[in-house]
Amino acid sequence: MRNNSLKISILVLLVFFNACKTEKSNREDHKNSSENSPYLGQNPPGSIPEPFAPGLVTTLNWENDGVFTPDLKEFYFLREVGATEHDKKMEFVVLQYKDNEWQDSIISARVGQPFISSDGKIMHLGKKYKERLTNGAWSEIKPLDSSLYKIPIMRLTASAKGTYVFDAMGEGVLRYSRIINGKREKPVLFDKNINSGTANAHPFIAPDESYMLWDSRRDNGYGNADIYVSFRQKDGSWSQAMNLGDKVNTAASEYGASVTPDGKYLFFNRNVGKVNPTDKYENTDIFWVDAQVIYSLRLEQ
Repeated sequence: MRNNSLKISILVLLVFFNACKTEKSNREDHKNSSENSPYLGQNPPGSIPEPFAPGLVTTLNWENDGVFTPDLKEFYFLREVGATEHDKKMEFVVLQYKDNEWQDSIISARVGQPFISSDGKIMHLGKKYKERLTNGAWSEIKPLDSSLYKIPIMRLTASAKGTYVFDAMGEGVLRYSRIINGKREKPVLFDKNINSGTANAHPFIAPDESYMLWDSRRDNGYGNADIYVSFRQKDGSWSQAMNLGDKVNTAASEYGASVTPDGKYLFFNRNVGKVNPTDKYENTDIFWVDAQVIYSLRLEQ
């Protein structure tokens, strides 16, 4: 009996130690997976949009306009902080991958809507911008060319060739400005394939200019603002706008779309309603989804 009891005790101890070893190994594997993977260590979404980085980026407060640098080691976004309506304020923040972890830093109060150029050298902030310095920091904020600065730009994005695509607060139309013979042309309105409906805003142009995204309110939409895509045609024109569909767009507002520098994921903002009935404003979160939702529409043209 004594020998059997000893054997059972040893067996229990072995099972316990193996379980502890397995649990430790699983924790280390998860930690290493998070540390070595981009996108803040998050598991990538599929074809259904998901809130991005719950608890780290997505909270019960307002978050908006998330963008990565080309190396995927910095994530910039705007967020609301403060426990009460009186205390709430907007911050411009960055999460940087340093010392094997993501570190949160406040850059400033809210400025323009951020967009990082495909070479990582320019941070566009509406009608202002910053330049990446040789030490890795960003320069002070600078104004755009005077012909653009006069336009009430909310969001400006740029292709790899330097073509600007931007909106104008209160106007509901989109414009572009190319570099021709080394000089930037005056802003040009897009045609009706883009500038139809109302409230056209927050454009994103692909680095190779093969497509552009923006939000608009149209009769064929799913609710408030919806996200649309237009593809560049062989003759240089833009295709008729295509709604991204009911997986991305809902009865609420979806807006501010962009695609990660590697082209894999679509990021956008979604209005998710009031957290508390007494809240003055509705909450907005950053969502992401597989960018195949865009590319599959190219085949339907």
